[in-house]
Amino acid sequence: MKSEILVAFLATIVFFSISLPKLYATTTEGKREVTVVNLRGLNRVLAEKPRGPLTCDKYPRICRAKGSSGPYCCYKQCVNLRTDELNCGKCGRKCKYSEICCQGICVNPSVNEKHCGRCNNKCKKGSSCVYGLCSYA
Repeated sequence: MKSEILVAFLATIVFFSISLPKLYATTTEGKREVTVVNLRGLNRVLAEKPRGPLTCDKYPRICRAKGSSGPYCCYKQCVNLRTDELNCGKCGRKCKYSEICCQGICVNPSVNEKHCGRCNNKCKKGSSCVYGLCSYA
């Protein structure tokens, strides 16, 4: 028990012998000594409050960051309004069950000739889109 206390005491002395010279600097001005306390950075660490998660409603620039799920902020989430089925074209606009979001418009890819089967898959002139396939029958 006494050896543990002695080790803790010695560790404290070593810590202060290393850190105190960084905090205090002694200079001589003429005949008197001046001690300057350097607490640079220490106040900032002590004064910082723990932050919660960064949300785009307060920090909209995070949606434009690399790896973001989209450049727009809807209900504290980054989304792409051109492809997101829960926010198609504007925040909160949901596509129906059979629809997908193509260029910000909800479309049914089973019958839409401009988006047949997937976005931007245009059927040739004269053919129709059935079951998501151009000229099925």
